Amino acid sequence: MSGLGGLNKSPDGVVIGLVQLQLPDVKTKADLSAQTKRICEMVGKARRNMSTMDLVVFPEYSLHGLSMDMNPEIMCRMDGPEVEAFREACRTHRIWGCFSIMEYNPNGNPYNTGIILDDRGEVQLYYRKLHPWIPVEPWEPGDVGIPVCDGPNGSKLALIICHDGMFPEMARECAYKGADIMIRTAGYTAPIRHSWHITNQANAFCNLMYTASVCMSGSDGTFDSMGEGMFVNFDGVPLVMGSGRPDEIITAELRPQLVREARRIWGVENNIYQFGHRGYVAVEGGAGDCPYTYMQDLVKGQYRLPWEEEVVHKDGTSCGFPKPHRKYGPNSK
Repeated sequence: MSGLGGLNKSPDGVVIGLVQLQLPDVKTKADLSAQTKRICEMVGKARRNMSTMDLVVFPEYSLHGLSMDMNPEIMCRMDGPEVEAFREACRTHRIWGCFSIMEYNPNGNPYNTGIILDDRGEVQLYYRKLHPWIPVEPWEPGDVGIPVCDGPNGSKLALIICHDGMFPEMARECAYKGADIMIRTAGYTAPIRHSWHITNQANAFCNLMYTASVCMSGSDGTFDSMGEGMFVNFDGVPLVMGSGRPDEIITAELRPQLVREARRIWGVENNIYQFGHRGYVAVEGGAGDCPYTYMQDLVKGQYRLPWEEEVVHKDGTSCGFPKPHRKYGPNSK
């Protein structure tokens, strides 16, 4: 089904390249500029690597590395030179691209932001990571929801970032909004390998949706990212599995029409439909209520675990970050 990695492209196929980019060490504006240039060069490599490729995907932290440095001097803006360079690379090579930036936030910590650009360099999707990997990551929690966009060759794309994929609600929201391909970019290191595999597979199967996921790769002298790009079919079966080799581009052809067919005609295990139509054999149309206490409590702002008071880590002090004193909200400072 992957068309030999996209070499044999179907008329309705979408060929995606996942870049297991070498983990950089970025400390200065000069480092940031050099890494921006390198990513743009890799866009060109992707195009030369496979003329049928529709979309090239770079991992989380591909621009900034894993230092968690919040120095404003190396934070990015959507109208800044780094994003403009990515836009130009997509235009030049006539290819869609998915990129990662740490975005300057004038009201707090930076956002961990992902963007999808089309082959004209126009922004088609803009997302801020909803679930930073706490207590390790200092980023501001995202505030733009989980957008989806029309992608190449009739696809519908969603983007989540790294730890987002450990929450099944994230993938469910992507599918609920119509995504047939969910991209997951990450900077994960080897201890997360097993969790990476099973969540990418479960997110696909539970939502009848392709997942295309990739991590940074190699070492920056301190951290070791694991690479392991992977494409998973909508039935949860891996299609293509990457290695840990830095700068390798893992490719596959995905066929959204098959996702749409499954979502229409599957009976058994059409979970994305059945979730909102419980027991439709017994009652007409199925039950459409919300029997989940945690969902109701979250909406009311009353989410609370039975063991809430026993939780040890409730801020980032264990990882060297100061305890925050600012509440979450649109006008918080």
